Amino acid sequence: MNNNPYISVVSPVYQAANIVAELVRQIKENLIKITEYYEILLVNDDSQDNSWVRIEDECKKNLRVKGINLSRNFGQQSAITAGITIAKGEWIVIMDCDLQDRPDEILNLYNKAQEGYDAVIAKRVNRKDSFLKRLFSKVFYFLFSYLTDTKQDPSIANFGIFNRKIINAVLSMNDYARYLSTMIQWVGFRKFYLPVKHDERYEGKTSYNLKKLFKLAFNTIIGFSTKPLRLIVNIGFLIVILSLIIGIIFLIQYFTGKIKVAGFTSILLSIWFLSGVIISLLGILGLYIGKTFENVKNRPIFIIKEIINE
Repeated sequence: MNNNPYISVVSPVYQAANIVAELVRQIKENLIKITEYYEILLVNDDSQDNSWVRIEDECKKNLRVKGINLSRNFGQQSAITAGITIAKGEWIVIMDCDLQDRPDEILNLYNKAQEGYDAVIAKRVNRKDSFLKRLFSKVFYFLFSYLTDTKQDPSIANFGIFNRKIINAVLSMNDYARYLSTMIQWVGFRKFYLPVKHDERYEGKTSYNLKKLFKLAFNTIIGFSTKPLRLIVNIGFLIVILSLIIGIIFLIQYFTGKIKVAGFTSILLSIWFLSGVIISLLGILGLYIGKTFENVKNRPIFIIKEIINE
């Protein structure tokens, strides 16, 4: 056991100007209980407030605080990827900047990791999020579990401590769609889910509105699962079978004289129904092709504009 490990803390920052100083203070206060070797990486995801100015201030006060300024808003998952790419620690802590992830839990996460785990992931026992966000999270994880044939837990987010080898494994994945918890699960290694306390947001409101949450859910499902395509095939076969059954029934009724006047209602309904199904299926297929196109272009997941205390 290393009594003085090098620990990196990565936190994506967005619209959190009034939180940055307190975030750094609490992280530092808790890291020195573990080691004298650490770094705090604050990744500014093109905040429109004074977040970057506050990050610059903290970097001037403490050379162990590193500021990473992205060229535009790439999203939380890309900001996390930027941070863990630059992080040098043998253990990497990932946490949100709003202090809902409590820095005083870092010690508990680290101590548990010393029992032989490659990753100790925080499990939010009593979430302090809004009812709408908790509800959407439950629906998302239910659908995500079903569509990916994996077990997903809505109490699990980004917060956790990870050994360098598991971070390197995640970075080796070239997926354009990034979702940390799923990637951590996919790469394997020995993991433990530790119950932790979860706080109210320190200041302001979450930047994740319903639109952003839906976009994240949609991109994640499309990016990590092919089950929707398999469901399309099953739906197609089901429609064919039903069409054959209905066709046989109408054919029997025609020859037995039960159908006196041929009408257009059933034909129109069939055309509209099948047209809607075909358009929907082609749309889903097109989305997968589009995601493949994005990966083929091999564009960077993030672009760094500036780094302080590199």
